[in-house]
Amino acid sequence: MARHTLFSGLIVDEFDNPVEVTSVGGEIFYVVDDAGFRRHVESEYVDRQVLKHLYEMIQGHEELISEETMKMLGQEDIFTKAMIEVSLKNLDHQFDELIERGMPEEARAWLGMIGFRVVINIHGDVMNVEQPSSSIDPYE
Repeated sequence: MARHTLFSGLIVDEFDNPVEVTSVGGEIFYVVDDAGFRRHVESEYVDRQVLKHLYEMIQGHEELISEETMKMLGQEDIFTKAMIEVSLKNLDHQFDELIERGMPEEARAWLGMIGFRVVINIHGDVMNVEQPSSSIDPYE
């Protein structure tokens, strides 16, 4: 049971309407307007779909990601590289912790500023994940 949303403010419905967030009994839901009927979708259901999409994009590109991360950090040594690569290999375990703790508001704001957006249908199924253009194609 999720107590935080990961992508609130970044999710829209199929008609480009923002999706609201609400809490019911301590659990967090995304609320999709279905012609006046407010459909409540468990936030964890949507968030895990988005995380899975991001995970698939990373698969096979760990080397490139770790090299670029080291450059950004200004620490290009074997220990930093090993730490980053281990983190990338264990992302699925980190997703559970992220869902439990939530994402910092600053991170969500940054994602919104760079054009990250998730489109869901009335059932909470992810239709599209829009993100800044990237040279990494998860489906190549």
